Amino acid sequence: DVNQGFRGLQDKYGPLRVSDTGIRECTIMGQAIGMAMRGLRPIAEIQYLDYVLYALQILSDDLATLQWRTKGGQKAPVIIRTRGHRLEGIWHSGSPMAGIIHLLRGIHVLVPRDMTRAAGFYNTLLQSDEPGLVVEVLNGYRLRETLPDNIAELTLPLGVPEILRPGSDVTVVTYGATCRIVMEAAELLAGLGVDVEVIDVQSLLPFDRPGMIVASLKKTSRVVFVDEDVPGGTTAYMMQEVLEKQGGYRWLDSEPRTLSAAPHRPAYGSDGDYSSKPNTESVLEIVYDLMHEANPAKYPLFFR
Repeated sequence: DVNQGFRGLQDKYGPLRVSDTGIRECTIMGQAIGMAMRGLRPIAEIQYLDYVLYALQILSDDLATLQWRTKGGQKAPVIIRTRGHRLEGIWHSGSPMAGIIHLLRGIHVLVPRDMTRAAGFYNTLLQSDEPGLVVEVLNGYRLRETLPDNIAELTLPLGVPEILRPGSDVTVVTYGATCRIVMEAAELLAGLGVDVEVIDVQSLLPFDRPGMIVASLKKTSRVVFVDEDVPGGTTAYMMQEVLEKQGGYRWLDSEPRTLSAAPHRPAYGSDGDYSSKPNTESVLEIVYDLMHEANPAKYPLFFR
């Protein structure tokens, strides 16, 4: 673990419980599936989200379909731990979430915005008989959090979003690393007279079981979906879930919008992620433009 998340655990628990492997993602997942089918509860470490792609076939064919094709007769409660989203460089900054959620139906896909929520999801999955993928936020390793006293017992329900900021003018739906960026933009928009409701979906599979996003649309009548996947990726998935499957279109007064990353890998350079993915300015612009279309007199354009 290059981020030292397991530091000291091998010395404490021994090499059988915390074992080293070669960097062979497909082999790692094959070992984890076999262990889980024999009654263990392995947590398989894939260093970066980009490298889950090497293991997609075995994850799709052998893990995601297991309970379905055996009519619940077999189970493999594997937990896959990885990290991704924005970071400097072209190889470790990917966010190919749409590919993952479409190829791995049958595996819970969880996208916590910080390490506290990641811990809550791990604790929940450890109590479950179903496999799950937890995508930690790379930038989260650089942020300070308040450590809950009950971190070992903390659990989070799957498929339940969290309202990070209540608002009445427009709903912004996001997850992962873009939560912090959207929150920064929401505070700037408040100074421009736009009251933004920010919702962190937290879980892509399952997605918004209680219908919290549609409940927000009934109040705001406008929605923007933001993430770091490519155009037509996970933002399109979230839009279909909310507007089509949950009937959210009935409550819209404005065209729904999406804001995703550029259709290429992050550019080289220390500012590559900023110029290739949503940033505070791009979130502010798309939300304000939406409000300008709804009420040009109240929200005049002052930038282009």
